Amino acid sequence: MQPPKGKVMLVGAGPGSADLLTLRALRAIEGADIILHDALIGDDVCALFPANARIIEVGKRGHRPSTPQDFINRLMARLALQGRTVVRLKGGDPSVFGRAAEERAFLEARGVAVEVVPGVTTASAAAAQFSFSLTARARARRVLLATGRTLQGAEQDWRAAADAETTLCLYMGCADIPRIAGDLIKAGRAPDTPAVVAIDVERPGARLINATLASLAAKLSDEKTTAPVFIAIGDACAVSREHFPCPEPRMEAIA
Repeated sequence: MQPPKGKVMLVGAGPGSADLLTLRALRAIEGADIILHDALIGDDVCALFPANARIIEVGKRGHRPSTPQDFINRLMARLALQGRTVVRLKGGDPSVFGRAAEERAFLEARGVAVEVVPGVTTASAAAAQFSFSLTARARARRVLLATGRTLQGAEQDWRAAADAETTLCLYMGCADIPRIAGDLIKAGRAPDTPAVVAIDVERPGARLINATLASLAAKLSDEKTTAPVFIAIGDACAVSREHFPCPEPRMEAIA
């Protein structure tokens, strides 16, 4: 008799607020036997976890102690091969700097079925919450999603982001922003290019810092925050608004 087949669902939880979960993500959470979740998953999302599900935090934070990726991969495979439905719950969208490709390849190589459930990525959420657009006719024709960190450390080649009509959406760039900003200017981006720092997007206490590319590093240093940070650089950011409040989650609307 063959053992029962489990599966792994790589689920995007969105940037923070529970009412930005998709219905598919909510149903995946409700049907999970085991949930492995990131450190950035908000309390209101955690409140939706089934009472009988096993909950395992496998957090990853830049420049801080983190759960090794190899351990997460092996744990997911082992649990799924025991016949469990495993939800790997990630902040934002699992396919945007969420290692979805790596995890899918590892699991499928071991015969584990994998499903990816998309989520709202932080770039879209920050633009919506703070009233700017990622594109703007005649000013921002392109959007570049980029990470400040690579396997080799801080990203160094910013030529693709030097175009004045590109909105650069920077994930995981907080710790390296002095170098990144300097490299962008060297690559040809104007020092007075508008920039924003969105902190705790779609979470209680969400706030925005307006800056320019030249002043970005100093303003972020003054903030001394340990909260999740998203950075956008480009002319489209010039109309952003500060202190736009995060709405209270309204899960009853989709329950």
